[in-house]
Amino acid sequence: MTTALMPTYKRLPVAFQRGDGAWLEDTEGHWYLDALSGIAVCGLGHAHPAVAAAVADQAGTLVHTSNLYEVPHQTRLGERLCQLSGLDQVFFANSGAEANEAAIKLARLHGHHRGIEAPEIIVADNAFHGRTLGALTATGNRSAQTGFGPLPTGFVRAPYNDSAAIEAVASERTVAVFVEPVQGEGGIVVPDADYLPALRRLCDQRGWLLMLDEVQSGVGRTGAWFAHQHAGIRPDVVTLAKALANGVPIGACLAGGPASGVLGPGSHGTTFGGNPLSSRAALAVIETIERDGLLDRAAVVGERILRGLRDGLTGVRGVHDIRGQGLMIGVELEGPCPSLVPQALDAGVLINVTAGRVVRLLPPLTFTDEQADRLVDTLTPLIQQTAEALADPSAALA
Repeated sequence: MTTALMPTYKRLPVAFQRGDGAWLEDTEGHWYLDALSGIAVCGLGHAHPAVAAAVADQAGTLVHTSNLYEVPHQTRLGERLCQLSGLDQVFFANSGAEANEAAIKLARLHGHHRGIEAPEIIVADNAFHGRTLGALTATGNRSAQTGFGPLPTGFVRAPYNDSAAIEAVASERTVAVFVEPVQGEGGIVVPDADYLPALRRLCDQRGWLLMLDEVQSGVGRTGAWFAHQHAGIRPDVVTLAKALANGVPIGACLAGGPASGVLGPGSHGTTFGGNPLSSRAALAVIETIERDGLLDRAAVVGERILRGLRDGLTGVRGVHDIRGQGLMIGVELEGPCPSLVPQALDAGVLINVTAGRVVRLLPPLTFTDEQADRLVDTLTPLIQQTAEALADPSAALA
């Protein structure tokens, strides 16, 4: 069958026409429990009344003027993000990849200001920072990079969750360390509690920028506004996108300390970033999270899901690990398990598998206890069956 769309996605055989909180209705009238939230985007669920009202009102008032002029909603949003993060400045873009490109450019310009002609940024194995060329090079997925060379230079890779490894690959050209506080696409990898503090100390000692990609982990997903806040540290640069406006495209690059003031007039720009519509939607998201206590809710319901999965799957052959932070949850099996995605779809639940063998769950922050239990009850037998087949293929054929 021909299509007008470039075949860059292997789409599941379902299309949705309506959403309501954690539920999605397909074009045939069937409902599905959404435990993926549009890949961590719809943190307030679908068709949230506060966001819908803000978007509708703004769409009927003013959508776009460009950044040649003051944008009051953007200014207010920047002030709120600085208050929440403790950082000083924000550049608004349209996506996580663009926010990460801004961070990369900022780090390089910072290096040039220090007299480093060929600055290098240390990044992590199995990271994911986006698919634009700079972000793609920082990404630790070789298959995603295949065919797109020559890639930009200036990136050095080290194992994740290993601060000593970062010291080992550093050089006089190092200007920044750029990592995710929780690796999302890499398999919901939560680092040791001392990893981010160790990076903060190292960057302070060496005069490097500590840059954190919170595109997936930010905006309340882990039970804090930013995942790094669990570690009690303040980075120099933070990037955001995904859940910031609950589905309206927006990205943000926040800077503080030595990263403040690096980007100036003419050094970077965007046509659409932070326009009145996306900024108004993001303000509604922040206000709703605060009003409804959704940071605490993410922590509580995330722990409920983790506990349920551990109760049902601990000791099951073929289950390697069950881990998470807040509502970033992963179940790692001993081998590839892509078949779980259509199996869960048939059972009325939306999930995905990342890093080949990790079932990734990213429910909305508005998930109820009943929805959490339904998710666990639906997935546990599916995961158990697949895991046991991976552990003993001969039994699956019997």
